[in-house]
Amino acid sequence: MKFLRRELESNDARALPEMLIETLGMLDGDSLVLAPGEVPIFLTPGAENLGILKDGRIQSSELLATVRVVRRTHNQQVGKIEVPRGPIGEGKHELTVKIMPLTKDDLVLVLISDESEAQRVHDVRRDFVANISHELKTPIGALSLLSEAVLGSKDDPESVVKFATRMQSEAKRLTDLVQEIIHLSRVQDSDPLQLAQEVSVEYVIREAIDQCQITADSRNITVTYLENSEAKVLGDRDQLIMAVHNLIENAISYSPENTKVSVTTAIVAGIIDISVTDQGIGISESEQVRIFERFYRVDPARSRQTGGTGLGLSIVKHVAAKHGGEVKVWSVENVGSTFSIRLPIYEAPQEISE
Repeated sequence: MKFLRRELESNDARALPEMLIETLGMLDGDSLVLAPGEVPIFLTPGAENLGILKDGRIQSSELLATVRVVRRTHNQQVGKIEVPRGPIGEGKHELTVKIMPLTKDDLVLVLISDESEAQRVHDVRRDFVANISHELKTPIGALSLLSEAVLGSKDDPESVVKFATRMQSEAKRLTDLVQEIIHLSRVQDSDPLQLAQEVSVEYVIREAIDQCQITADSRNITVTYLENSEAKVLGDRDQLIMAVHNLIENAISYSPENTKVSVTTAIVAGIIDISVTDQGIGISESEQVRIFERFYRVDPARSRQTGGTGLGLSIVKHVAAKHGGEVKVWSVENVGSTFSIRLPIYEAPQEISE
């Protein structure tokens, strides 16, 4: 495991015992050690990824105030703080922090745990089960009726073929729905910033386009991406590919044949904007506020034709929020839509040692 250590002045005798470092590395939560002036001299990678520090300084005024109370009183403090997951978006870390003085050299130890995550996951699963039970009734009910129709038409080969073909279609819808449910469940249950990797934006976009190529070719739709981005973000590569893939797949599904879908990127103030633009049917302003809800479909009849599950954009929203970003939409009916995932660019820390 890698830890960030800030080099101390040569005439400063303070040093963290190796046993303490090893112990902190084995804990389930994250931790950091602060020298006077609230200068971090040790932190676990998870603590860095939580966004508690920026440019070597504590960002949470609540945490800073509590650390100062511990310094003044030499008594342990326990509290809860909220930390934004990124500079944009509504995602937050709800953290429990335990702060205690170390006996040596006026150092302070901060232990961090995300205990609220368990309750959040419980609430998500409860609501999710209620939605799933409703959504699964339609394809399962259709399969049941079609199987009865097949049995009743066993002496009519033409009808058997017709009903069996519809059964195949409903079975595919059911398979796709279950797969999307699994994807959304994994996204909601995970925290991609806890075990995050550096992810190339260029790789994410090109992989997502490759995954959509067969669908695009079948409808004679051209997907273009003519740029080269060296930007990197922090998070889960597979989740980010899935989010961009869902936007491209949606653009293809809701666009007329023989049109174009374009993917572009732009960087402003440390944020990369990955945009997918189509020439499709567009979305009314009244419906744009609801399109990221689970199982919501702008055009249910069209969704049945394209095999839409109503979960794709919800997955995009959760992936963006979990990565400290957000998703935006611009759309005009009968003109087209642009969906944008906005994510903070990752800048590697300057001082890392084993």
